[in-house]
Amino acid sequence: MAVISDFAISASVAQTKVNDLTTSTDSLVKKWAAHLDSGTAAGQADRAFHDTRTLSASATEDLDLAGILADVFGTTLTYVRVKGLFIAAAAANVNNVVVGAGTNPWATLLNSTGTVTLRPGAACGFFAGAADATGYAVTAATGDILKVTNSAGSTSVTYDVVIVGCSA
Repeated sequence: MAVISDFAISASVAQTKVNDLTTSTDSLVKKWAAHLDSGTAAGQADRAFHDTRTLSASATEDLDLAGILADVFGTTLTYVRVKGLFIAAAAANVNNVVVGAGTNPWATLLNSTGTVTLRPGAACGFFAGAADATGYAVTAATGDILKVTNSAGSTSVTYDVVIVGCSA
């Protein structure tokens, strides 16, 4: 199965300031991007998982990056390296989605105790550059769990997740 991926994060900012005789303008347009072909070397990935998931009030789930998640074709995925991760909390959520920490945490991105809090409508993403052969290592059984938590007990939360990486 071939996996071809494109990742991008962009920022566009326009600022103006009215002066006595002129209006000054500053415009920023910046994009960071990587294209990955199919494979397991630098500039490549061969595994992809994506899903919309829902957690009930106060619930948590462990996304096991080594042997539990399945792709859209039903193939069980075992990541050795992650090259890209994007998570977005639904705008309709009342509670936050918290990502990271837990037991046997996948620590190469957030360390063993780090978390990211996604407020309703928020998203985060990262990707390894096309020249990066390593990405973010996954250690089966001891460093392969990406924990996702509903921050409160009032309502369920929904989030989207995309994980792209390598089997070797």
